[in-house]
Formats: sequence, structure tokens, C-alpha cells
Amino acid sequence: MGKWKLFKASEIIEFNPHETIKKGVISKKISMERLQPFSRDVFGFENVPFTNGTKFRNGDTLMARITPCLENGKIAQMSLLNENEVGFGSTEYIIGRAKKGISDSNYVYYLMCSSIIRDIAIKSMVGSSGRQRVQLDVVKNIELSVPTLDEQIEIGKMLKVLDDKIENNRKINHHLEQMAQAIFKSWFIDFEPFGGEIPVDWKKGHFNELIISTLGGDWGKESPINNYKQKVYCVRGADIPEVIQGNIGKMPVRYILQKNYTSKHLTANDIIIEISGGSPTQSTGRCALITQSFIERYEHGMVCTNFCRAVKPKSKYSEFIYYYWRYLYDQGTMFLYENGTTGIKNFDITNFLTVESIIIPTFEVTEKFSSTIKTITAAIFSNGLEIEKLTKTRDTLLPRLMSGEISVSQATK
Repeated sequence: MGKWKLFKASEIIEFNPHETIKKGVISKKISMERLQPFSRDVFGFENVPFTNGTKFRNGDTLMARITPCLENGKIAQMSLLNENEVGFGSTEYIIGRAKKGISDSNYVYYLMCSSIIRDIAIKSMVGSSGRQRVQLDVVKNIELSVPTLDEQIEIGKMLKVLDDKIENNRKINHHLEQMAQAIFKSWFIDFEPFGGEIPVDWKKGHFNELIISTLGGDWGKESPINNYKQKVYCVRGADIPEVIQGNIGKMPVRYILQKNYTSKHLTANDIIIEISGGSPTQSTGRCALITQSFIERYEHGMVCTNFCRAVKPKSKYSEFIYYYWRYLYDQGTMFLYENGTTGIKNFDITNFLTVESIIIPTFEVTEKFSSTIKTITAAIFSNGLEIEKLTKTRDTLLPRLMSGEISVSQATK
């Protein structure tokens, strides 16, 4: 490892650097739901009056300090601010900043993503069940073997190139998703292809009329013990953003009871919906469509966790229901069907399916809509497959580069 030297984390990373925003000043806020699992880039912001929260600048790393956000991979690097602008976000962030002349901002980000820091941070968590937080002092005192600044910059650049390609594909997929949702809205909200009027052969109804059944989830076990023999991927609420793009992401492999597999496994055209999320992530009602391409791509079957439900629509209604739910989620309608205590709330899917009024098109129209949308879906999944390959390459290189097992020159051979 040559010129690598030992440092405490606090000697190369400035944690929670001091910044100032005056109360009431309109500033960019990055809430926790803007961070996606194992994704460098932040997905949007809000312009709101500053009240309180952690403060940061471009180049800083935002790491969730609360369970389960950190375990789910919520670590990002800020890049949405203007020069010298200060943003703010959740009090549940730990901010990491490179020290001038000592460390590189990209290197710091990947170091905080690596098991060298992240795993110790997770193990340090204390507090009541469900609200455990990282002990910052433990993180500050982690002993690290660190290369020269020049080598840090080279390591950061190599990993950044991969994340830049991933982000470009995500942006393309975001635009494709917007196209699909615009088509849905044109057809079924504004009725533009039908002269702006609801066709006379459409009818009023509810979602449950288009649903065959709903399936509960299964947490499964991490290893095959007793009767837990069926190996599957387990879709969590945190995996939904990746599933939308046709990726496994960091979806865990579990073993479930063999007898449960046939009754709970997911099949093509199922819709996964998160039923337990609530504040602060506002994730209840998020959903993803399981396509045939997704089923065929991976060797293991799939189930969802107990915090999600799988809905099996009637034939040719999958895309219609899925994009309708995406539309209602964006409109905030899903949150009207939440119940439960502050913090963790549950989505009352039974009430939603039977109460929410909708206009049901004819079978022929939904079939035509499905055919139109599938071309966009195919492009999204093609980009998603490349994202997954790039992610695997990055995740393979990251620990080896950070530990000094290989150098940048060795990684490029």
C-alpha cells in the first residue's frame, strides 16, 4: 500500500461543518425521501423557508444516521446547489466534507459509502427499536488507512465515471417515465384522444373491480434453516425505485417456507405497493410494476415483504392501474388512505380499492394503452440493465480501491 497512512476519520473528514442560514430565508431543502438507496445523486429539492436542520454545500456527503435509512443505503453527494450556496435538510443526516489539502470530496463520498465506515456506523446505532441512530463519536474515531491526496483524487475520478454513466441512464429513464405518465394523463384524465369527453361506453367504478387478488408479504430468512428452503428475492419498499427501472438493486435474497412460495410468489404484471411508510419518507402508496422481462432476467423467484402488498390485476389492466396509481401518488391521494401513529403509518389498501372512484375504460382501450406503453417500458428496462451492470462494476471496485487491494492503474487493465 506504499504511501498510505493511518488517520482517524475526523482527521480527513470534517463532520457536520458549521454553516449559517438565517431563519426564514428561502433555501433548498433536501428531505430524506430525496435520497435513493445506493445512489450518489439527489432527486430534486424544495425551496422553503429555513427553520432548522443540517446544512451543507456542493461536494458534501449526506449520510442518513437513522434506521432503516442507513441500512437501505441512503448516502448521497450534494451537487444541486449553486456556487457558495448553502442548503439544508433532515436533522437525521450526518454531513461529511473533505478537508482542503488533506482529502478529496469524491474520495470522502465513496469512503463513507464503503463498508469501512458504513458498517461500523450501522453497528454503532443505539436507541429504541425502529428509531436507532448512529453514534457520531464512534464514526469520528474509526481508524483508516488513507492514500495520498493525488491517489484519492484518482480513485474518486474512476468511481465517479461509473456513477456519471449511471446517473445519465437514470435521467433518460426519468424522461421516459414522464412520457408514459403524460400519455396516461392524456388518455384517462384529460381524455384528449376522445375529444376531451368521457366515452359513453366507459363506466364509473372502483379499482377492486379490476383486481383478481392481493397477496401479503413474507420476510423470509437469511439462511436455509428448518423448512425455509425456497430461495427468492425479497422486494422491500426501499427497492421500489430500482424495481421501477427493472433492477434488483440491493434487494436481499431470502429463504421462505416452501409451502408459502406458490401462494406468495410474484408473477408478471403484478403491482407491488408499499403499505407501511409514512412520515418522514412519504412512501406509502409507492408502487412498481413487475414485467415479464423482469421475471425472466433473474434466476430466483420473488416475494415482497410484509410492509408491501402484491396486487394481481385482471388481464390487460396492469399498465392502466399502475400508471393510475403513480398519478394518484403524485397528486397526494394515496396519503388520504393512511392510518396509524405519527411516524409510521399504514396504507389502507382495502379501503382504497373499494372507495376511490375511477372511470373504467373499455377493455379494448386499456389493451391499446398497454401496447403503446410497452415500447417505453422496454427502453426503460434496457437502460436499467446497463445501470445494473455499471452498479455491479462500481460495487466490485469500491472496496478493493478503498482498502488498497488494487490501485487505479491495476483496475484499468
